[in-house]
Amino acid sequence: MTKSRIAAVDVGNDALKANFGKMENEVYIPNVVAQDMEDRPVIGIEELDDKSVLDNIHIRVHSPALEENNVVYRVGNLATKTNNSTELDPGSNKSEEDQTLVMLFASIALDAVESGAFKAGKNDVVDANYTLGTGLPLREVKEGKDVGYRSQLLGSVHQIEFLVTPKHQGKKVNIKFDEVKVYPEGFAAYVNLIMDNDLNVINKELIDKQILIQDIGGLSTDIAVIRNRNVDDDKAQGFNLGVSESLEQIREEIRTKHGVELDSRRDVVDIITRNNDRHHIMVKGSRTNVHDITDHILLELAKKEYRFLRNVWAKNSQSEICYFVGGGSAVLKDYIKALNNKLDGYNIEFFEDENESIWMMANAYYKLVTDFVRKTEKENVKEEATTTAKAK
Repeated sequence: MTKSRIAAVDVGNDALKANFGKMENEVYIPNVVAQDMEDRPVIGIEELDDKSVLDNIHIRVHSPALEENNVVYRVGNLATKTNNSTELDPGSNKSEEDQTLVMLFASIALDAVESGAFKAGKNDVVDANYTLGTGLPLREVKEGKDVGYRSQLLGSVHQIEFLVTPKHQGKKVNIKFDEVKVYPEGFAAYVNLIMDNDLNVINKELIDKQILIQDIGGLSTDIAVIRNRNVDDDKAQGFNLGVSESLEQIREEIRTKHGVELDSRRDVVDIITRNNDRHHIMVKGSRTNVHDITDHILLELAKKEYRFLRNVWAKNSQSEICYFVGGGSAVLKDYIKALNNKLDGYNIEFFEDENESIWMMANAYYKLVTDFVRKTEKENVKEEATTTAKAK
């Protein structure tokens, strides 16, 4: 039997982040897809195999879990170069979108062909078994959508065929999930706060505190209330508001005012968060400040996010601290801090390392699914020992 490989995948609204195996392989792919033709032209001086794999993911996806089956996609950076690329829309459910599954399958197929964990069989077909840890927004878990999402993934074979992709053209990967664990995102963030990769407690002072975790994503905001080391399901709240709409608004205003077309929301995030030339773009070869555009749009969004915090804290007055996590928090950090200093002065905390905040969910899923695998292996050893003893 093929050994199952661990996959911890956070299909974020901005980008997919994933850890594989023993964390020796991590994958980051912008969450953008575009339907495409099978034989796309390759433009450029370099040969196909000299190009970056992550910049040229071109696949056919066959899975009974998809509404549109057997479709060819450009994924990630390659998709941003087309006129028909799609990003998840505000109000959509992550668990019900084909795009979520296409991103998930693409990342796992990439790991399967690049990690060396699985050997290719006849006709360059790789059979890959994975134990998956992933998550959904609290709102979707509270609505029970995690059950359907999990069942879509289990019990079927999902095939990814690499088409015009460097180094992997012609390869097919058959993905089978031995187990799928779907975690609520707020609880995952809590696990990441209190445990290291070996599941040792690192922040003992947080264990018995009542804390809030505000996870600002692309399409939604979740505020988890952690009490007695668990998410309080009745108090936890999810809101259909994230940074995506504001990023689109910034993109549109830049296009209208400066005539510059940005490829995707990812480009807007880069303009807002990069260390050098922040809030600047190039217009006809000249460095141009767009802070007037980004500032008023992000401030309005920060005010809405702060209102969420204020309302939830009012209903959970004994909370001691709120941690802001997620890619949206990295974008809005300065604005929320300024509002808090001016208004209520809550005890709030951001992660100064933006990378840590962005990777928090993927790292948490890795810890949780690794713990599940360890416990399952221990139970299997016990059962085998008991069976052997009875046989004697």
